[in-house]
Amino acid sequence: MTDRQPVIGTGPQAPTAPTTPAAEPWSGPLVSAEWLGGVGRGSGVVVFDASVGAHRGGAVRIPGARPFDLDGELSDHSSPVPHTMPTATAFTEALRALGVDDTSTVVVYDAAGIYSSARAWWMLRAMGFDRVAVLDGGLPAWTAAGLPVEPAPAAYDGPRGDFTARPRPGLLVDSTEVLAALADPAAAVFDARTRDRFAGTAPEPRPGLRAGHMPGALSLPFAEVRTADGRMRPAAELRAAFDALAPAAEKLYFSCGSGVTACVLALAADLAGHPELAVYDGSWSDWGRPSALPVIQGAQGVPGAAGTSPSATRPASTA
Repeated sequence: MTDRQPVIGTGPQAPTAPTTPAAEPWSGPLVSAEWLGGVGRGSGVVVFDASVGAHRGGAVRIPGARPFDLDGELSDHSSPVPHTMPTATAFTEALRALGVDDTSTVVVYDAAGIYSSARAWWMLRAMGFDRVAVLDGGLPAWTAAGLPVEPAPAAYDGPRGDFTARPRPGLLVDSTEVLAALADPAAAVFDARTRDRFAGTAPEPRPGLRAGHMPGALSLPFAEVRTADGRMRPAAELRAAFDALAPAAEKLYFSCGSGVTACVLALAADLAGHPELAVYDGSWSDWGRPSALPVIQGAQGVPGAAGTSPSATRPASTA
């Protein structure tokens, strides 16, 4: 981000910037496959495979990668909605069991390009850990670069770490905070779901959820901030995407189906230089449950649709 020091590359244990053109210095929330395969792997970087769903438990991994199980111990299973952030105590124990130290440098990836890896990145940030970046393009970019893979073991069995979670307030928010943001002219709420789900013309994949979107939310499907091969778009394009919908917003909030692809938008906004970001942890799995929280159908909030403009994105009824 443009208003803070790089999260990696500072401090005595950070990787040294390479001199070869193919491997750029790590100075933000993304790292290339060439960097990780060169300087990064030679510097003791902890690599996590955060793949979920159909991509989880693949046959191969980046050599030495450890499983970051968003469907398992890295979700709060006492919550009625999926992928909820675990407690600080549970997160601390999970990361220690995975061999992470407070001084570690971490790279996360997934098998779908950039998808669930962004959730792992945001979780670590929310728990006070800044020495983390996402592998741009994920495992497909790694293999496309001709870098090696190895059979993926079922679990990590190496030494424990000394990581301690230090939660940062405001990076993960609930429905009360999102409802307030929808009525705040200095805030904008972006929805990462597909446009047909946003409009309510396609059913939700999770049973029991209402169709549609929050009144005043803005539609920005997460696929639109990525390239066709699963990498993040250039920062200038990302800035343009956010500015087209909310040029005056001072704080950006992100929602999706269950708090995973909302983090892809958070990553995009970070790359675009937005300093004030928050992810709705429960996302539509929480908001869309039968409740008094408002839901509307239609195209309002979709770029170019009637009633959607940078100056008129919130109906009066959202207050």
